[in-house]
This record gives sequence, structure tokens and C-alpha cells, in this order.
Amino acid sequence: MTLWNGELPFYPQPRHAPGISVPLLIVILVFLALAASFLLILPGIRGHSRWFWLVRVLLSLFIGAEIVAVHFSAQWSVGGVNTNTSYKAFSAARVRAHVGLHVGLEGINITLTGTPVQQLNETIDYNERFNWRLGENYAEEYSEALEKGLPDPVLYLAEKFTPSSPCGLYRQYRLAGHYASATLWVAFCFWLLSNGLLSMPVPLYGGLALLTTGAFTLFSIFAFASISSVQLCPLRLGSATLTTHYGAAFWVTLATGILCLLLGVAVVSLHYSWPSALRTFLDRSGKDYGSQVKGSSPLILNNPLHKQFGALDLTTNTNL
Repeated sequence: MTLWNGELPFYPQPRHAPGISVPLLIVILVFLALAASFLLILPGIRGHSRWFWLVRVLLSLFIGAEIVAVHFSAQWSVGGVNTNTSYKAFSAARVRAHVGLHVGLEGINITLTGTPVQQLNETIDYNERFNWRLGENYAEEYSEALEKGLPDPVLYLAEKFTPSSPCGLYRQYRLAGHYASATLWVAFCFWLLSNGLLSMPVPLYGGLALLTTGAFTLFSIFAFASISSVQLCPLRLGSATLTTHYGAAFWVTLATGILCLLLGVAVVSLHYSWPSALRTFLDRSGKDYGSQVKGSSPLILNNPLHKQFGALDLTTNTNL
């Protein structure tokens, strides 16, 4: 066997998790750090406003984290099948394995796990990622997979998503992913704007920003779901056919968009129907602080020199 980039072929390379990527972990850790920082200062907030700020901040952080994290998730469209399939090219050997397909906005991840894992004197546990995001060349990554000698099921699925494939999956999923990603970044910008506006005495514009956030989040859902109206070619693996369905990232994004719309409608409705209640709700911390100051005893400072010099009438005459 010859070396490929200094390594032996037939899969000695490091593997990638199908649903977790380094950027996704960074996003999760950043927002968890922000939430933990807020929880540390939460005991310093007095009165009932403590629970108000807890719900408000954690809910806002969840929306922002979800909008950013789904960019790097491979769980937008998923599928899996157990099958008896050929293992390697130029070989009649067959294996029983579970084949998984995970589609994200920036590429796909293909898994192959033997049932059992040990077959043909090998450990059959493969995980390969192919990217089509900007700056990446999917065709080159597929060519590298051919040179590495990956198993037939992995190469078969990866070939279906190449630009030259007659299935057209590359064009459909790539365009849908690009449009969904673009609208999600716009939604993230409006989420930042809504947080700033709701912290100022302009709740109406904060509610409108939340409505816009929810609208663009749902636009990303519609952009990705547009591929469902196109008939896709069948993905046959041995005697079985792999079918895909919407994954966790799709449904969580849909729920977040609906949540933003409901929150925006609530803020705008209260602004027109019950503005005093909305003002009280958004300014609760300030109200609690004001009630504490109002209910406290006055602070009186006595200056002993005041009585001594208070009755003196000091006049200054200037003679020119």
C-alpha cells in the first residue's frame, strides 16, 4: 500500500462527529458562558425583578444561541438505514451496517457503522464530512475520498451530491443552504437590535425588531424546505433505500421563529392596548429599586458648624 499525504490509505484518518463541529461547540460554550455569568450576578438583584430578569435574559440568550448554532449543525435533514451492502471496490465482500446521512447548511456528513462493528477482521466505523460552503470545493473533497479508498456506501452517497451528478442534489441543497444561512444571519442582526431597543424606552420598536427576527428565521425554514418540492433521485444501498426527513435543527429553528413572532406580537399588542402594563413589565427592575428608595427612612446629615455660623450675617464691603 502506498502513502497518501504521509498516511496509509483505507481510513487511518481522524473522524468527524456527524452532529457536532468545532464552530458549533464554540458557539454553545460562548452562550453558556454568558448565561453562567448572568446567573452569578442574579443573587444581587433584589425583589421579584430577579425572576423577571432571569426569564428575560435566558430566553433572549436561547434565541440568539439557536440562530447562530444551527448554521454549523448537520441535523437539518437526516436519514439512516440498516442494509447488507458491498464494502470496498474490487471486492465481493459484503457487510451488514447502518448507513447514516446528515445534511446541514454547509455540507453533509456520512456515517457507516457495522452491525456488529467488527467484521472482515476490521473495525467498520466511518465518519466522513464533505463541505460545500464558500471557499470549499466539494468535488476536490470527493476526489480525495476516492484516493483514500473509503467504503462503497460512503462514496456512493458522496457521489450523489457532487456537482456533476445527474441527481442535482448538490445544486438544490447548496442553494437552499446558502439562502437559509443568509436569512439566519439577518435574523441574528435583528435579534441584537431588539435587545437594545427593549432596553430603552421604545418597546414598540423592540417588538417590531422581534417580529422581523421571527420573520427572517421562518424565511430560512422556507428556503431549506423548498427542496422538498423537488423530486429527488432514490438512494439505494444494497437491498434498502435511504430516505431523509427534517432533523432537529430544522424543527428547533421553526420553533424559535414562531416564538419570536409570538413575543413580538405580545409586545406590540401591549403597546397599543395596555401601555402602562408593558412599561411596568419592562421597567420592573427600576420600579422595584424606586420603591425600595421611597420606602426607606430619610438620611439626615447634621453639621455642628451649621448652628454656630448659621446666624452670622457675613457682608463684604469693597472700597475703591
